[in-house]
Amino acid sequence: MLFAPDFPWSGNTLTKSKLIRSELLNFDPTDFVYQRYIDTVNSAPKTGTESDIDRRIKEVTMLNLKWFMQTLLDRKDRMSMYSGLEVRVPFCDHRIMEYAYNIPWEIKAYQGREKGLLRRAFEGILPDEIVHRKKSPYPKSHHPEYIANVTGKARKIIDNPSAPIWEIANRSFARELLETEGSVFSRPWYGQLMNFPQIMAYLYTVNVWLTEYNVNIVR
Repeated sequence: MLFAPDFPWSGNTLTKSKLIRSELLNFDPTDFVYQRYIDTVNSAPKTGTESDIDRRIKEVTMLNLKWFMQTLLDRKDRMSMYSGLEVRVPFCDHRIMEYAYNIPWEIKAYQGREKGLLRRAFEGILPDEIVHRKKSPYPKSHHPEYIANVTGKARKIIDNPSAPIWEIANRSFARELLETEGSVFSRPWYGQLMNFPQIMAYLYTVNVWLTEYNVNIVR
């Protein structure tokens, strides 16, 4: 997956593009996404002397910084401000980011572990159960109750032909995806269940937004 020519967390760009009603598209969404990928990878600073793995790690790091991290920081800001909390993200200090970007992977993954160097740096500072625990994605990712819940919500929308989401999404293809649960779409991707469950969540959340704000689709 590290060397796949795509955003590491996407994995199903073609599937997602099929969810958009074809008459609304005047471009190929997969080509659009791939071009953003290429532009970002090419923008990753390199010395030209890196090993293949270090060169690719820098490219993937840039993909995360410019796309994935931007989304996470935006969510952090929205959720914390909504709750009246002042949140700091010290590991996002530009000096740390710039330094870590150039650390060779064999050092960054100290002792063959993810976040290995970070773990070593905080030994004796943080409790051992925190320093040595396995990295884990958000709990909802692998939770069967989450999958069942989001699937049930998506099914209700798919069974409702008047749901506003169908002004922009392909209802028949969404139903086809729903009926393939347990197949290739439910395999973990990027360390999380980000295929089938995520697509169903997209349908549900966009439909909620369209409904709550009474959005009119103008073609």
